[in-house]
Amino acid sequence: MSGRRSRSKQSSVSRITDEQIADLVSKLQQLIPELRRRRFDQVSSSKVLQETCNYIRSLHREVDDLSDRLSMLLASTDSDSDQAAIIRSLLM
Repeated sequence: MSGRRSRSKQSSVSRITDEQIADLVSKLQQLIPELRRRRFDQVSSSKVLQETCNYIRSLHREVDDLSDRLSMLLASTDSDSDQAAIIRSLLM
């Protein structure tokens, strides 16, 4: 029982208030380009979180695409050249 009590005390100490959640959602809304355009429109928290996930996914796809393009560029250059060294440093 004491383990259960200590966990319950710990979780109540680290609880985030509704006001803090609203503030974090507002900050997220300001960071996401799709939502930044709707700055003064009311957007639900779930919409902000959904758009945030979509934005992160699109950034992952963009990183993967750029990494693939750099890999192809590296494969087409002389491996001992300065250009190849720069490309390798970007891939790391």
